[in-house]
This record gives sequence, C-alpha cells and structure tokens, in this order.
Amino acid sequence: VSMCEEKAADRGRLARASGCTCLVVGHSDDGRKTRIRLPSGSRKTVPATCRAIVGIAAGGGRLDKPVLKAGNNYHKYRVKRNCWPKVRGSAMNPVEHPHGGGNHQH
Repeated sequence: VSMCEEKAADRGRLARASGCTCLVVGHSDDGRKTRIRLPSGSRKTVPATCRAIVGIAAGGGRLDKPVLKAGNNYHKYRVKRNCWPKVRGSAMNPVEHPHGGGNHQH
C-alpha cells in the first residue's frame, strides 16, 4: 500500500514519495490496530480505521537517470535548501574558513 494515514482521516502521511510502499505486516487480535512496515524498514502501529491506497506511488526509478549537468542540480536544490554547491574549506580565504588560505587550491 502507499499514502497510508497515520491517524484516521488525516489524508495520508506515510509512503508518499515516488516509488515508495508500505507493507501491512499484521493486525491485532481485537482488530483495532494494524502494523505496517514503512519504506525505511521501521514498523509502525496505526489504527485499523486508517485508509491507504493499494499499489505503489508513481514515479519510481526517478533517481536512476543521471543528472548530466550542473544546472539540473541547481534547480533541484534551489527549491529544497541551500546545501549546493559544497565548497571545500581549503579553497576558501582565511577569513571564511579555518582551512582557508595558502598557495595550493587543490
């Protein structure tokens, strides 16, 4: 299953990314709780009233294609967070990093 709810009627919180799935491991004896295995491998207990979509979320294999150019990475990380490009400390000036300065840039 994919897009599984954590609490009843919360519109799906778990396994929503492309190609992700949850696996129903089992149900409790009284039928009130359901145990699912998340994409990370951890197991979680959710109420049995929670809904889910049968099948895999679309877009699997998205990361198999190579990025090919820096512009694609730029646009990918621009909408996420400021963690790209990563500049080495030895390539910086002494005022910017403890490893900065010196004659050799490599």
